[in-house]
Amino acid sequence: MARNFRGGMPNMNNMMKQVKKMQEEMEKAQQELEEKEFTSSAGGGVVEATVTGKKVVTSIKINPDVVDPDDVEMLQDLIMVAINDAASQADKFNEDNMGRLTGGINIPGLM
Repeated sequence: MARNFRGGMPNMNNMMKQVKKMQEEMEKAQQELEEKEFTSSAGGGVVEATVTGKKVVTSIKINPDVVDPDDVEMLQDLIMVAINDAASQADKFNEDNMGRLTGGINIPGLM
């Protein structure tokens, strides 16, 4: 039989319900992240990249006016900037959502 120290032991059923609710909320947040898309542009909008929350590139748009065969490096740089920024948006969204659910506690494997 458990002893009652300073208010007794926490109610195990309530704690399990809270854990289950948190798990469901985290699964929902993960699904939302997977379905969400993040778009960023570079070079004043001449290059635009869209990635999913899992950082899969789903779209790249390039204004034909910036395609200069003599300066391919600049176009490559613009594409890279747009993709990296969109991926950073996905990371921030994930950190914000998971942080809200976990109360700021870093749980390995969730982020």
